[in-house]
Amino acid sequence: MYLSYYGLREAPFSITPDPRFVFLSERHRDALAHLLYGVGQGGGGGFVQLTGEVGTGKTTLCRLLLEQLPENARVALVLNPKLSPVELLETIAEELKIDLEGKRGSLKALVDALNAFLLDAYAKGLRVVLIVDEAQNLSTESLEQIRLLTNLETATQKLLQIVLLGQPELRDLINRPELRQLAQRITARYHLTPLDTAETEAYLRHRLSVAGASRFPFTKLAVRRIHDHSGGVPRLINTIADRALMAGFARDQAFVGERLVDKAAAEVLASPLARWKKRPWLAMAAVVVLTTALAVALWRWPKPAPSPVAEEAEVAATADAPDAPALLDAAGLAQRYDAGNASAAWTRLLGRWKLRAERADVASASRCPTVVSPGVFCLRGSGSLGRIAALRRPVILKLVAQGRDVPTVLLGLNAERARLGVGGETLDMARAELERVWMGEFYALWTTPEFVPAMLRRGDSGPGVEWLRDVLENDGRLALESRLADIGAGPAYYDAATENAVRALQREFGLVPDGVVGPETLLAIASRAEGGPRLMKTLK
Repeated sequence: MYLSYYGLREAPFSITPDPRFVFLSERHRDALAHLLYGVGQGGGGGFVQLTGEVGTGKTTLCRLLLEQLPENARVALVLNPKLSPVELLETIAEELKIDLEGKRGSLKALVDALNAFLLDAYAKGLRVVLIVDEAQNLSTESLEQIRLLTNLETATQKLLQIVLLGQPELRDLINRPELRQLAQRITARYHLTPLDTAETEAYLRHRLSVAGASRFPFTKLAVRRIHDHSGGVPRLINTIADRALMAGFARDQAFVGERLVDKAAAEVLASPLARWKKRPWLAMAAVVVLTTALAVALWRWPKPAPSPVAEEAEVAATADAPDAPALLDAAGLAQRYDAGNASAAWTRLLGRWKLRAERADVASASRCPTVVSPGVFCLRGSGSLGRIAALRRPVILKLVAQGRDVPTVLLGLNAERARLGVGGETLDMARAELERVWMGEFYALWTTPEFVPAMLRRGDSGPGVEWLRDVLENDGRLALESRLADIGAGPAYYDAATENAVRALQREFGLVPDGVVGPETLLAIASRAEGGPRLMKTLK
């Protein structure tokens, strides 16, 4: 109804997945790159795990993945995983067009048929991928059966690559003790987070542009309110924006402001934010009632008699605290939330690198540009704790506890626990607990000589390439004969041998082996360099 009024050719905010309207934020691009790498080159038979809240775009990314699969890929896509192990194997076999005559209902016959198919595909140079959507609905037995499928292998290669897509509950499911073998086989993890305010505006503009809009109908405050109500979830952004445009058309308003957005959100979401904005007395009444009830409860609570033994124990515990950092849990982490945590974390990380303000201040580092200053680099990445352990450098982790973001410096890590810098404190957390409150996002900082550029590729020359070749030679990746050929021949040259050495390093760190030295590869190189802070392994 509002299309012609706002100069649109078609509805811009339909919730049906139309590829023409796909908007990929930085995080969506990273997630898609993880999926494509896992399918195309390498998970080595492990699992690739992608999680995200409802409506953040997991299914859209799955569609994009299917569209970009290599020609030699054969895919089994399971959309309804609420199946028994036998039913799940039958579904996978049907997706792969395997003849199941006489094999249905028999677990052994189905596994044998799948194994025969995988061996035949391997002989033909094909890559077989299993994608399970809504994987949080898998039973423990079905997940274990999927893990067993990764045992189908030749002497040198796994025959099946598995991608699990699901809501955040999938992480809790996989972290169960009985599924620890599966958890250890996850080679790439990515958690898809909602859009921030700037990305929400870019998302709105993108969809309106595709729909033919010649002007942007939302005010700045309206965009902010759309983000507040939706939490940056694309599906909710669509629903609120569509209803707000309808309300603007009904009221003959060429520009949609924050009041119409509040009304639209209240209608489609029953948003507490919109409802309390409309009736502020509800919030005040709720606060008064809760405060009164808490005061009465505390007044009536029996006061225990002080215990001399308990007092002595408390004094002893306080005295021992400096030698044994307190063991933190999610509740304790949430209590340490502070709006200044982000700048405190960056200050602490910069201090670990002994960087002076004139080289890299907190203001520039906290935005994490690729080049913070000459010779100082920053990377916003994602992955697993295993990947960070391989980098051997302290990083900033974005932890989420009870709905609060708590940027924290990872100072040390071993198999059982992690040492964290939270604000001005140094605390320990069980590694399993850290996995539960970390969404997979991290920020890394490192240094190189000031003449090293942010990217090096085949055909480049100069001091940056000379430095790279020195590093690769010292690491045993580049033959000395290759370097001797450059002596007297002018500046060092990024040749085929250098590119092959870079590819080998990238494979070792689980990166896309494209032979181009970008930020992720520079960080991998820096992890092997001498000097700079290291992750502690011995935590006492």
